Amino acid sequence: MERSLESQVGQAVDAWLRWLPRWEPANHRGRVAPCRRCFGSPVLSAAGLGADVPHGVQHGLSTRVKGIIDHAVADYTSRNLPMLQAELDQQAERNRRRSYRPAEGLEPEFEGMPLDPDPEPGSPFLFTLSGLAAEEDAAIPALPPLSDAAKAALRQEVGLADDYANMIGREVCSILLHHRLRIQAAVAEYVEPQIAALLDELTRSLDAPFDPRESEPPAS
Repeated sequence: MERSLESQVGQAVDAWLRWLPRWEPANHRGRVAPCRRCFGSPVLSAAGLGADVPHGVQHGLSTRVKGIIDHAVADYTSRNLPMLQAELDQQAERNRRRSYRPAEGLEPEFEGMPLDPDPEPGSPFLFTLSGLAAEEDAAIPALPPLSDAAKAALRQEVGLADDYANMIGREVCSILLHHRLRIQAAVAEYVEPQIAALLDELTRSLDAPFDPRESEPPAS
């Protein structure tokens, strides 16, 4: 498992490094709510991507690494946690009955991101992608309820799956430490120059209210 994880993490970092030269700063209004996947992520800390790195850059890597952890947990669940696996299978079958699934099949850079922008005050949307998806989901019957005993057993298996996910997450973070130098080198090459250019442009566009040249009398 450890060797397999090392290979998967290395491939994820390689894929992120191939994508990074295509990244450009977003030119739209930022979101108020932080990304639950990236905010305070130990994965990003292990990779050396701190709060000063734009979220879009962080998200592309954290999503790829999360996929590795999710795959490992799914394999563990299928082999060891039959009740949880049955519940997941039922939920997956229910999801397949939805004809509209806008959050599926996205590239890693967009997976887990909000489907809709924040609304502008006084300008409500006619419709939203998340709203359409919720209407589709509401039209499908819910899963049958579980007995109290089944709920208790399911909670126990969910706890085991969480413990395994935490173990795999720690292994992944330790592996990412070996990739920090090339991750940070790529950020310095492709991200920091774009941020510096944005700051330079902002500086030039701002007025200088105390420019001493404005107080000088015109030449006679």
